[in-house]
Amino acid sequence: MYTGLINYRDGAPVKTIPAPSDEHLVWPEETAMQVADKQAPLPVDRQIELTMKKFTHTHHQHQTTLGNTLYKPVLVPTLYTALSMGDLATNSSVYGPQTNAYVLKHLDVVDVVINNPELEDHTFHFHGHNVQVIETGPYGNLSTENREPVAHKVSGPWPMWRDTIQVHGFEYIRVRFRADNPGVWFLHCHLAWHEYNGVAVVFVEAPGVQQQRQSVPKEMVEMCKRQGIPTQGNGAGNQGFDLSGLPPAVYPSS
Repeated sequence: MYTGLINYRDGAPVKTIPAPSDEHLVWPEETAMQVADKQAPLPVDRQIELTMKKFTHTHHQHQTTLGNTLYKPVLVPTLYTALSMGDLATNSSVYGPQTNAYVLKHLDVVDVVINNPELEDHTFHFHGHNVQVIETGPYGNLSTENREPVAHKVSGPWPMWRDTIQVHGFEYIRVRFRADNPGVWFLHCHLAWHEYNGVAVVFVEAPGVQQQRQSVPKEMVEMCKRQGIPTQGNGAGNQGFDLSGLPPAVYPSS
């Protein structure tokens, strides 16, 4: 790391710099680029379709979901639930609806489609995986917006790999990855306040493999205990499907 000191001279002229604007910014066309290793699109085992939904919550705040509900942390961190619930860890219900959990089978190729029916652009980040960008295209109704129509674009024979993707307004994007990294992985909007407000889902990948191969360091367990965070059980810290004790999930119709 390099450090330096900047001195400003008293009376130095001040240069006015125009405010930045992305009005004329040319976004890179992910589907137009190809990877050097010439890896073809992966064959699909499962598809997950996520549609963003904007609504006004009961406290008059505008909210947006990516999954079925607003993502909210539950009482037991999802990783602990995946490691402690045995065979039930393959059932997404044990994690609590607030997590928007999708349980993935080990080594399945997962095709993820994100639909954005609103004007606002969103940048999404995948934890745990890079994904192939397969195609983008129009989604939703453009008739009420003064905006150029969205074109349908399909990648070439060797699609690009990314861990962060841009989903423009009134657009869908299709990406693909192999579930070869057992763990609990977050997919979230990279706009900080969107992430904070719950524009996210969780992929619980191969919980059975996790239980065989992984364990939580005792230092982490002790740290959670000192904070009063339970480290076993379902999302509510109970057994089976008893989720009593969790706050209610917030659905778009709420």
